[in-house]
Amino acid sequence: MDIHISNFSASFKEGDLKELFSDFGTIKSVSIIRDRFTGESKCFGFVSMPNEEEALEAINRLNNQQIGYRKLEVSKAQPRTNYRLL
Repeated sequence: MDIHISNFSASFKEGDLKELFSDFGTIKSVSIIRDRFTGESKCFGFVSMPNEEEALEAINRLNNQQIGYRKLEVSKAQPRTNYRLL
């Protein structure tokens, strides 16, 4: 299951997300979305967990969790839509 995480600090790294979610089970992949021109974090990303039960537990436990001065927003990722920018 793919999990969408947002509202974390720009200083958060992939390793920080992996560490946060690894308490709940196996992590397949972690990615932080970055601006294509500056390389800076857009303060959201995705974690993929192969076990749906573990993923749902992580979502339930980490959503609204206070990290620093921010509350994480954690939810099941929506399917990606294909679109073109004109």
